This record gives sequence, structure tokens and C-alpha cells, in this order.
Amino acid sequence: MRAVVLTGSGGPEKLVVEERPDPDVGPGEARVAVAAAGVNFAELLARKGLYPDAPKPPCVLGYEFAGVVESVGAEVDRIATGDRVFGPTMFGGQAELVTVGADELFPVPDRFSLEQAAAVPVNYCTALAALVEMGGLRAGQRVLIHAAGGGVGTAATQIAAEIGAEIFGTASRSKHEAIRAQGVDHPIDYRNRDFAEEVHELTAGEGVDLIIDAQGPTSFRKDYSILRPGGRLVMFGVSELQQSRGLLSPRTLGALVRMPLATAPWWKSLNMITENKGVMGLNLLDWWKQEGLGRLAARLNEYLDAGKLEPLISKSFPFDRAPEAHRYIESRQNIGKVLLTP
Repeated sequence: MRAVVLTGSGGPEKLVVEERPDPDVGPGEARVAVAAAGVNFAELLARKGLYPDAPKPPCVLGYEFAGVVESVGAEVDRIATGDRVFGPTMFGGQAELVTVGADELFPVPDRFSLEQAAAVPVNYCTALAALVEMGGLRAGQRVLIHAAGGGVGTAATQIAAEIGAEIFGTASRSKHEAIRAQGVDHPIDYRNRDFAEEVHELTAGEGVDLIIDAQGPTSFRKDYSILRPGGRLVMFGVSELQQSRGLLSPRTLGALVRMPLATAPWWKSLNMITENKGVMGLNLLDWWKQEGLGRLAARLNEYLDAGKLEPLISKSFPFDRAPEAHRYIESRQNIGKVLLTP
């Protein structure tokens, strides 16, 4: 089979297409012919050697995929050869064939293309965990979604809109029309305006109930300052570390130097107690390892079955243009999900 292989730490040129052995199928497993695989920020960090959970190069990245079941192992009865399925995988998704536990696969809704289905596992599970499981978002509350035009951002916007929240979203001005169409009530041009000041003005100084942020230490402090009493901040990434083109460019080094701010006591414990504020971290891969994605997937399927979510695809790249896909995300051109196709 062909696969996108990370050959070493560095720039996008470290991604090459190679022939790899077809994966075997054991009891309780299914082998899927991949139609599309998602590209996520974590993979950009892994490419730069900045993601400790990633396997060491040479390796195949990819957390999610969709395709058609090619074969099943013994003791598998919930899916069959020929079924359209999607699911998560702990790396290895950016290949023509993927073998995973059959219980980790889900049927593709009839109205979805396989590309749309490939955009679901990571983005929507992350958004659901941040907004609902950890954030406790309820109808009528205010939520600030950073990078509202990205894959997780568009997923979170759709879920928050379905819940009935008032949505604030940061994005470059060129993306404002698109994020409004997804459900953002108050687009904020973070490049030309301090997002904290704008939220303060838009809410008459009251702030927001929930913030989900994958940006990094430079925004975490400001986030906390605009949480209203009882508010929650959920941090699920440090995308600042992937915004450079090389492994050790000045921008990457600058972000690394600022990383201690992310763990420094920039909130006061007593204030958190008296104001009922919460600061939480979210790592979907660790969540998956600790308790699985069953509960998240079950809730997500309720939304999908009801036709309430519509994955937004920004662009698909063939496997041999994987470096271009990484550059596309790094330059923040995407509105929605970026995919790789065999």
C-alpha cells in the first residue's frame, strides 16, 4: 500500500509517499480502504518533533479516516465488507489501508460523502469534549471560540449553535462571512483588534461563560481576563508552535521561549475560588487512552443522526501533495477541514 511517511523532524519536505506492507487483520478488527484522511495541528507539531505522543520517524501520521471496509477478522459482526465507515486511529490514518478495532468504526451517514466523514472524528470529538464534557455549555450562555475558521473551530461553532449559545469567534477578516454562515454571532478580527478588548465592549464588560483556545500562552492570559464569574477556559493546544516553516525558525523559538507562561500561575487561586472560575486542559489523545471515545462518539452520533452537523471541507490534497497540505494549514488559509486522499 502507499502511505504518507514522515521521514524525520523538520519542514513539510519531510513528508514523502512510500510503499508499505499491507496491514494484517486480526480477530475483532477490520481493514478499511481509505478514501480520505484528516490533517490536524498535532501532525504539524509531530513533523517538527514537538509532539511527544507521536511515534518516532519514519512513521505514518494521521488520526482519522473514512473509507470502505475491505475485510473483517473473526468475531466481527457489527460491520461487513463494503460498508462505508469512518473512525479515529492512533496514527497510521494517512495510508491506503488502515486496520483498527471494529468497535472503533462508525457508519457514514447517507447524506455524507466519505470526505465529509473523514472530517468528523478529531474535530468534532475535540469540540464536543471542550464545549460540553468539560465546558458545560448551556443555552443562552456566551462562548468565545478561537480560530473559528479552522477545523475544530467550525465544528465547535456548529455544536454551540445547536446548543443555543451566543457565539464569539476570532478569525482573520477574510473569513468573517464564512464563520457567520457557520453560526458565529460576533466575528472578531484578531489581527487588527485586541480580542479581549472587543469581547469586553460587546458584552458591556460582563465577559463570556466559556472560552476554548488552542492558540497558546500569548492568548491564555487575555482569555482568563474576560471570563465572567463562573466562567471556564478550556485549553486544547498550542498552535503557536506550528506557525513557522522550519523546525527551529525564530518564530518557533519565540513560541518555545514563551511556553513557561502557559504553566506559570497567571491566575490567582483565591480569585478562582471567589469567582468560581475554572481553567482546564484537554488532550484528546490522552482522553482516548484513558477512557476511550465511546461516550463522546455516542453523543456525537446523536447530533449526526439528527442531521444537525455538516462538516465543512476546506480543501483536499492527494497523498503526494501532503507537504502542500501542511503549508496550507500553516499559512492559515483553511476554512474548515483539510484532507489527504490516496
